[in-house]
Amino acid sequence: METLSLQPDKTVASLIHVSAFSKYFIPFGNFIIPLILWTAKKNDPFVDSHGKQALNFQISIFLYFVFLVCAGIAGVVIMGFDIAAADPSFFREENFSLHPLRAMPLITIVGITGLLLLTLFILEIVAVINAAIKASEGKTYKYPLTINFITPTPVGIHQSKNDQFNNTQKQTL
Repeated sequence: METLSLQPDKTVASLIHVSAFSKYFIPFGNFIIPLILWTAKKNDPFVDSHGKQALNFQISIFLYFVFLVCAGIAGVVIMGFDIAAADPSFFREENFSLHPLRAMPLITIVGITGLLLLTLFILEIVAVINAAIKASEGKTYKYPLTINFITPTPVGIHQSKNDQFNNTQKQTL
C-alpha cells in the first residue's frame, strides 16, 4: 500500500522535470509549468526537493544561455570594430569584402559560441531526462552546473512550520 501512496508523488516529481520541455511550445513554459506543479504539491518533501532542483536548473540554464549570447555578440562587435579600425574603407559599398584571414577571428568567436550553446542544449536535454527517470524511481537528483537560487531542502530534513518554530524556541532557552 505504501508504494501506491508514493506513486502520485513520484509522478508529479517526474512531470515537474519533463514539463521543462514545454518551453518549446509555450514561452517561458520551462519556468511557469514546473512552478505551478511544484506549488500544487509543495508540502510533499519529495516533490518539494525535485521542484526546487528543476527550477534552479532552468534558471541557471537560462542565465548561461543569456551570458553566452551576450559574450558572442560582444565578441563579434569588438572584432567588427577591429576590422573597421584596420581598414577604414571596408564599409564602402565597392570594398565590402573581407579577406579570409581577417574573418578568422569572427568565425572562431561565432563557432565557439555556437558550440557552447549546442553543448548547453544537449546537457539540458540529458539532465532533464535523467532527473525525470530518477524521480520516477523515487530517488533524488542533483542537476549539474546548477546555481541554487531556491535553496533545496534535503528530503529527510523537511520540517513543518510548527517544528521549525519549536526548534528555534528550544535553541533560545
